[in-house]
Amino acid sequence: MPKNSKVVKRELDDEVIESVKDLLSNEDSADDAFKKSELIVDVQEEKDTDAEEGSEVEDERPAWNSKLQYILAQVGFSVGLGNVWRFPYLCQKNGGGAYLLPYLILLLVIGIPLFFLELSVGQRIRRGSIGVWNYISPKLGGIGFASCVVCFFVALYYNVIIGWSLFYFSQSFQQPLPWDQCPLVKNASHTFVEPECEKSSATTYYWYREALNISSSISESGGLNWKMTICLLVAWVVVCLAMIKGIQSSGKIMYFSSLFPYVVLICFLIRALLLNGSIDGIRHMFTPKLEIMLEPKVWREAATQVFFALGLGFGGVIAFSSYNKRDNNCHFDAVLVSFINFFTSVLATLVVFAVLGFKANVINEKCIAENSEMIIKLVKMGNISQDIIPHHVNFSAVTAEDYHLVYDIIQKVKEEEFPALHLNACQIEDELNKAVQGTGLAFIAFTEAMTHFPASPFWSVMFFLMLVNLGLGSMFGTIEGIITPIVDTFKVRKEILTVICCLLAFCIGLIFVQRSGNYFVTMFDDYSATLPLLIVVILENIAVSFVYGIDKFMEDLKDMLGFAPNRYYYYMWKYISPLMLLSLLIASVVNMGLSPPGYNAWIEDKASEEFLSYPTWGMVVCISLMVLAILPVPVVFIIRRCNLIDDSSGTMDIKKMKRKRKYEF
Repeated sequence: MPKNSKVVKRELDDEVIESVKDLLSNEDSADDAFKKSELIVDVQEEKDTDAEEGSEVEDERPAWNSKLQYILAQVGFSVGLGNVWRFPYLCQKNGGGAYLLPYLILLLVIGIPLFFLELSVGQRIRRGSIGVWNYISPKLGGIGFASCVVCFFVALYYNVIIGWSLFYFSQSFQQPLPWDQCPLVKNASHTFVEPECEKSSATTYYWYREALNISSSISESGGLNWKMTICLLVAWVVVCLAMIKGIQSSGKIMYFSSLFPYVVLICFLIRALLLNGSIDGIRHMFTPKLEIMLEPKVWREAATQVFFALGLGFGGVIAFSSYNKRDNNCHFDAVLVSFINFFTSVLATLVVFAVLGFKANVINEKCIAENSEMIIKLVKMGNISQDIIPHHVNFSAVTAEDYHLVYDIIQKVKEEEFPALHLNACQIEDELNKAVQGTGLAFIAFTEAMTHFPASPFWSVMFFLMLVNLGLGSMFGTIEGIITPIVDTFKVRKEILTVICCLLAFCIGLIFVQRSGNYFVTMFDDYSATLPLLIVVILENIAVSFVYGIDKFMEDLKDMLGFAPNRYYYYMWKYISPLMLLSLLIASVVNMGLSPPGYNAWIEDKASEEFLSYPTWGMVVCISLMVLAILPVPVVFIIRRCNLIDDSSGTMDIKKMKRKRKYEF
């Protein structure tokens, strides 16, 4: 028994020892498992490129199918209607070829650095504009909301322009084009040309009376223009269908909407260069006027054009870049897209002035023919002696050189009586100096030139299809600047939000398709974007350089890109760009103060435009647009500074984002 008891005791002791070992081993394994899980979490956090917990959002967040698709999206957003109808006008107005120098300088000083900044923060934080600026500084989170408001304002009237282009596109499948000739009016006794058209021109009449059916002032609504209402509805349906799946749907459309305008521009350039007078237009365009280049106004307008050409402050740049991989070389993207934008503007300028040179040549030939007939009549009436006319001049087939020779002779001989003869010099430069921009260039000057083209309906279809594509590319980026930040921040379904946004915008946009709608387009274009966007971009620059810290941001870029950006950007972001932007803001405010607020109204009786001041309610709307656009910045700052609203969830999200980010370095 004792022996057996010892055996039992030994067996019991062995069991106890084994159980302790098992316990300890289990404890060690649990500890190891904990340490391993902790390591896995750390590694996951280190690899995580999103601002949410784990890799859930990383997997859920859409991404571009290819780098080409992304570049085309950024090019489509930045290259818009302004490249075709504003840059050529500014180039002609501000020194011709000499204007390209200040534009290039300001592109390097303001454009590329700020474009690179927006691309970087979007790609680094992988959020829309609201999430990006909440992350950098919650108190400055209103910057993102302000961008969304400005995007919405711009989208309201920008899609109206696409609607106008759709209308002209639909009317271009006719031979002859409907704006080729003035309409005839019949009464009981005879037929005559429409007086309003006869006083202006066929294309001008068609634009103001047939397309817009415009009223005489902004106060005179005149009801909805049903043709433009349908076109606006179609434009919003197209945008909605393209954007409803985000970049997964709009990205595929970018291949066409971004590349097609270049095909059209190159075709137009080749065709225009084969037309008589096109070289005169290009020569006039690029003849440098160096004295104009020294004027401060030229630099202000060049800076404004650089600013808007790249889409800075809208949030579209940030939204598109947020779908990139974390190690994407966004510096290369910034330089590439900026110079593609610049060369597109130059290409469009060549096309515009080649076509306008041809148009000016046609008008000049008509002028010479009419004035030659007047000279023949004056000779027959004895007002001009036949002896002063050179013998080799044949007025039945007079050349421009011969006409100018005769004109100069008559002017010298009839020095005192010459004004009473009412002869025109018929200089092609005079016609080219009639600078037009915006809708006047696209829907009046260019359409008139195309009526003289062989196969004019084909070229008209191509031109307006190009305008539609340019507009849609910019609209996609603008709507993305609204949708992406709201989806990221409030976690709503993108499809539902897109439909609601487009439907709301169409309903509000009905004010632009009244008979007085064109005047509201001018108002929104002048007041809803310029100053608010300048303020937004200044605050963006300050938030990164001084609130977040320029040194810290440069380190982030080094880690993200795999190389340190040139110190050039450090000095641009910290010193030069803020000073340049503040100077531009002050200059814009001064210019706005000196320029009387108003619009050009079409007066039917005079068949011409007349500048009218805004009524009191119109001034209230102008001021309200600027205030509403920038109001989110102080409101969010005050709310978060004084803790007026419980924002714990948002604050916790930001803290999680920042806590995760610290493991990346």
